[in-house]
Amino acid sequence: MDPNIATAVALVEKDDEPGGYRLVNSYQTNRNADPMDLVCLAQQIQKADEFVKATAGGKLTVIAEQIRFLQQQARQILEDAVKHEEFHHVACNFVKIPGKIYHLYRRHSGQRYFSLLSPNEWGSSCPHTFLGSYKLEHDQSWTAFKDVGRRDEEMAMVNKVLNANRQCHTHNAIEQFTAASLSVHSVTKGEPVKDTDKGNETHTDTEPEPAKEHVKYV
Repeated sequence: MDPNIATAVALVEKDDEPGGYRLVNSYQTNRNADPMDLVCLAQQIQKADEFVKATAGGKLTVIAEQIRFLQQQARQILEDAVKHEEFHHVACNFVKIPGKIYHLYRRHSGQRYFSLLSPNEWGSSCPHTFLGSYKLEHDQSWTAFKDVGRRDEEMAMVNKVLNANRQCHTHNAIEQFTAASLSVHSVTKGEPVKDTDKGNETHTDTEPEPAKEHVKYV
């Protein structure tokens, strides 16, 4: 038998007096099993170690991929922030309104500026180099004209989820208001209202008015 197997397999310690009682023949209870059993046990432990390492490695690989993905997102967010800031500092002679599309041009001097006129509106008389069209979003970010449709679909999906959540809260609020109204209605009628803490019914009738005294006139 491989001597390394004996060190890899941990066996239960021998005890000649279990529970304080001396065994008549400790050999029958503490004798070693077939050597092949130790080999199988060692193989099982080795296989378990391999599975544990493979599982841990797989999870760490997933985390590493998520980290790389987050790094890419962070890099893209920073690049977009720089681009949006630059666009807000581009020369412009009018107040930009969110939701509108503006057209970016570059003069011969190298200056960039935003215009309300598209290249089609300029026609062949466009005096400067057209760089692209961009939509100013309500969060003051800029979306290239070719990505406007995709951005609008994303925002429509977000608004749909928000509206569904708002409708759910509104429905719950209506149910609570209805329950409260029924409770107040029962109290005004003097119907018994169940005490949820004690499990008893409490009558909400007001105290009876004292009987009026009859005055006999002489």
